[in-house]
Formats: sequence, structure tokens, C-alpha cells
Amino acid sequence: MTTRPWKHPKTGIYYLRRAVPADLLALIGKREEKISLGTKDPVRAKSLHAHALLELDGRWTNLRAGPKLLSEREAHEMVEPLYAWWIDQHRDEPSQQAFWRIDLGENLWPRRPSGWSLQSNLAATLINEAADPAVGARRDMEEWCTDQADAVLKQRGIVVDQSDRRKLARAVAAVMQRASLALKAAAQGESLDVGQQPIARSTLPLAMAVQPYDTAPITLPPAKLSALVEAWWREAERTGKSVSTREAYAHAFRLLTRFLGHDDAHRVTKQDIVRFKDHRLASRKRNGELVSATTVKNSDLAALKAVFGWAHDNGHVAGNPAVGVTVAKAAKVKLREREFTAEEARTLLRAALHLTPGRELPQTYAAKRWIPWVLAFTGARVGEIAQMRRQDLRREAVAGYPDGVWMLRITPEAGTVKTKQARDVPLHPQLVELGFPAFVQAVRAERLFIVPDAAGRVAGPLQGVKNRLSEFARQYVSDPGVSPNHSWRHRFRTVATEAGIAGNVIDALCGWSARSVGERYGSVSLKARADAIARLPQITL
Repeated sequence: MTTRPWKHPKTGIYYLRRAVPADLLALIGKREEKISLGTKDPVRAKSLHAHALLELDGRWTNLRAGPKLLSEREAHEMVEPLYAWWIDQHRDEPSQQAFWRIDLGENLWPRRPSGWSLQSNLAATLINEAADPAVGARRDMEEWCTDQADAVLKQRGIVVDQSDRRKLARAVAAVMQRASLALKAAAQGESLDVGQQPIARSTLPLAMAVQPYDTAPITLPPAKLSALVEAWWREAERTGKSVSTREAYAHAFRLLTRFLGHDDAHRVTKQDIVRFKDHRLASRKRNGELVSATTVKNSDLAALKAVFGWAHDNGHVAGNPAVGVTVAKAAKVKLREREFTAEEARTLLRAALHLTPGRELPQTYAAKRWIPWVLAFTGARVGEIAQMRRQDLRREAVAGYPDGVWMLRITPEAGTVKTKQARDVPLHPQLVELGFPAFVQAVRAERLFIVPDAAGRVAGPLQGVKNRLSEFARQYVSDPGVSPNHSWRHRFRTVATEAGIAGNVIDALCGWSARSVGERYGSVSLKARADAIARLPQITL
């Protein structure tokens, strides 16, 4: 704990850190207050630290004072800074303010007539209200105002009863309505009469967020959702994050932006994230199937949590609205093994072998023709093969093989490898007989199965080829219990185990991590790998 700004050892952001007094531990629920100052500048940090310390002392004083009665005047004074802040948010483009609906702002928390709950058609009334979009929007606004009231109370350490909490929420609604009406007039060319100079966000009592974040005296610059992803990536790239992760995260943020209808990171609330989650769970993929809960949880929400979390830690946004949002885990019904059956494998390989060129790109045709066969005999991930370059196949001298062995190198130099480690996989004799090495040598371009975009990037084209391969496989293996590309990886292990290949050799071929400390010692030689691949049986169609 320190009375001076504390510099975070990883991010370089300065914080206020102060031990919570013993008499307030039960009320605050933690032993230390840690508040971001939102800056890496030591000089600015000192000034902000002093301001934050005053606010913290005031909060603790209010907590010690116990419950407080709020008058309407006090409630309006507490939230008045919202007016200038909201004006400042939309001063340049007042017509773009779409969050606060003026048509609903005057009628929040409507009073029910006496005897309302006893009316004969109550059920029908409730059903009609539930179906009315305006009712849902009004409830969202009421919840937002209540959360802002909670943020003000939390920041100041003020304890009130439920009645005064509602009073403060109504004051939030009133000031937002006035500010939004002023913006509407400004959109028609009228001058903005703020009534006071636009205040810095450092003096705001709350952050624009649906959940009551820990607020701090910081200045938050405008932040677009798309810009947050790029800023996150500039740092994440140095830590070894893959390009595919960047693409996946950027895709999730594009979906969020499209769903919200705006690109303002400061306007994203927890309620928005929940609605987005529900929207994604109800969405369908190109093949008509619902987006899986696993995709929403481990891809969409994971991306939002990671980027918003980074943005919060680095002072770009007031909080992480995705925190706590998740998808309930449901037990999957398993009706079959995840690998292709022998007959499914033969059907798909037969289709690939006899495929004739169509109107698609030569690279796409080549992918459909060769990649299923390569996956069947290597256990590789589909992306590892689809991104393959001509120079990634070479002939190696291996003891016991007079003519050498064709060796496929799966390497991060070609693109994305999940483990970020290169590995060598010998070609099975059947792949050689079918002419795969001859095909590779005949290709003039560097990439065998994709065409990089104008900037030389491969991530987008790679995903396109993977999609085409999935669609191709689904024509012949439609069972949703198997993955059209990844099931080759499952089948490879089963076939390799039946052939008597040692588990550590299978792991080395497929790029799986060692399962024990002992297995991390030593390595699997090229000869051991070649011997293992040679033991795999030929596939008879």
C-alpha cells in the first residue's frame, strides 16, 4: 500500500493503492482499494493520484456516516455533471446520438393505476407489453439509469434506501432527457447552451456503463470497437498470439458492431453483451445450422472479454462489459465417436480422388483433391495443410530408406500452427504413389491451395478454403456427429494406435504436447516417424 502512485509492472499504468481501514472491511468487501489512474505519465499520475485520494477519503467518510436521506435537490446535484458530459460526447455529431430515446425518456417508471393488478385482462396486458419493443427499450433505459445511480453512490460511498436509490435513478433520467433534447435541437442547427463549460471526464461521477464500475479520475479518449482490436493486437502480436486469433477476435467485434448498430466502445454495456450473446445463440451458419454454444462461449465471448479486459487495463474504457457473461454448459448427447468410420473415410477419399475441375479456382480444386488424403495420412489440422507452401515438402535421407523419404514440414513460417512449433511428418507411400509430390513440384506459385490477398495476407483466404473443404465433405458425410475436417485427426490416432504406433510418436506426428515430464525428454527421430507412417495400412477404395 502506498500514498504515491503505484506503477503496474506489466502495463506501466499508474494506480492508487490504499489499504481499507479495518472498520470498513465488511462494507467494502476487500482489503485494498486499487484504482487505475489511466496514465503512464508519472507527472500526470501525481496530480490524478491526489484527486483520487480526496475522492476515496470522501467515500470512506460517507460510508462511516451510515445511511443517508437524499432530497430531490441533492439527487439532481449529484448527477448534474452528466449533462455536460453527454453534450460533450455528441457535440460534433449530435444527430448520431441514438442511445437515449427521447420519446421514452419522459415516461420511465410509469405509475400503475390503483386496482391494476386485479383487472380481468391482466394476463393479456402483460403479454402485449412483453411483445412491445418500446416496453423493452424503456426497461433497458430504466436499468441503465439505476446502474448509473448505483455507480454514483458507490463512488461517493453513500448508502441509501431503495426509495432514494430510485429517486437518484430518476434524476439520472431527467438530466439525460434534458441533454438529449438539447442535442436534438443542435442537430437542427441550434446552438448548444451547456449552461457550464464542458467538463473533463476526469470530474465525472460515473462512467457510461450498464454495470457500476469502480470509477476513477481518468480521461477516456474516444474509442471505436474496431480500433480496440487493432490496439490490442499490436501488443498481443509481441506475446506470440497467432494471426488466426486476431482474425477470430476481429470477426467477433465486427459481429458485435453490426448487432449494436454503432462502433462506440464507451456505449457498450453488459446488457448489450447479454443481448448479443442471445442473438448469436439464435443465429444460423451458412449451412443452416445454429451457431453452437461452444462457439459463442469460446470464440465470441472470449474475444470480447480479452479485448475489453485489455482496453480496461490500459485506460481505454471504463470497464469490461463482458465480465461475467457466459453460456451455460449443457451436457452433449453423444451418439457416435468423433472420427470418420472406415466407410465414411473411403467415401470422402473416393470423391476427392475422382473430383473433376469445375468453375472454382485451381487452388480450391487442388485443396478438395489432395487435402483429405493428406489429412488421412498425417493427422494434421486442416489449416496446417491448407496453408502449405511448395518449399514445405522435401526429400530427406533417412537410414533404412535407400531412396530417402518425402518429408512434409508443418511450420509457423507458413502461417498458423497451434503449438507455434514446427514438426516434420513423413509422407505415406500411398500419397507418393498417388502423385502428391509430383503435384507439389508442378505448382509454380508458393502457396499450393490458397491465393494470398492483395497485401500478401493468407488468413482470410485460408478460412475461405477451409469453408469450401467443409462444404465439400458435407456432400458425402452429412452426419452432424462428425466434423467434416477435424474428424480426420481423430481417425488418424485410432488407425495409428491399431497399427501399434507408440503414443509419443503419434503425439510428435500430430503436434500434441507431451503428457508427462518424462515424455518431454528426448525427441522422436525422423526414422522413428518414417517407420511409424510406413506402418499405417493403405486405404483401399
